[in-house]
Amino acid sequence: MTNPAASLPPLPALVPASTALILIDLQNAIVGRELAPYPAATVVHNGRRLADAFRRAGAMVVYVRVDLATAFQPDADEPPMRPPGSPPPPAAASEIAAEAGFQSGDLLITKRQWGAFYGTDLDLFLRRRQIATIVLGGIATNIGVESTARDAAERGFRLIFAEDAMSTMNAEAHAFALKTIFSRLGRIRSTETILGALPDPA
Repeated sequence: MTNPAASLPPLPALVPASTALILIDLQNAIVGRELAPYPAATVVHNGRRLADAFRRAGAMVVYVRVDLATAFQPDADEPPMRPPGSPPPPAAASEIAAEAGFQSGDLLITKRQWGAFYGTDLDLFLRRRQIATIVLGGIATNIGVESTARDAAERGFRLIFAEDAMSTMNAEAHAFALKTIFSRLGRIRSTETILGALPDPA
């Protein structure tokens, strides 16, 4: 499919010391779902490419997972992910998928809400590293990624969205989030464009 971010202008050079990559919910129970416009395998592949490049450049890499056993279960019209009274999912469901490429030097954040900031130490770790710019990807575009993006923008971080390193349950929801929300919060670019903005490692 055509990448809507591919024709946008290049990014200014990213400064590794003040830039972090945050990948949302690339975990076993989630990467097995059917997604659009990009299949989970594409999201995971592009997220891993970004993580590898960020590490080589000396930039911060953050993986976020949701603890499915204690995750937010709103009283809403849409039925909950886990019906009341059902047994909790196995611990492996909340683990980062092996193919996502998490490494021991990366930061791992465990959340229980849609967004990665509420109730976690993510903001503290970012500010200790003097991070100013966040590159976001993951699943799902209009849920975990969007909630994290809104919170990050309100905290003063500059945002770059890796459009082909995120996806959701249908293509229309993905496109709506990009057009009406992300375009107002930051810059939407392809994985290739973001990789091109990183300096070559010495």
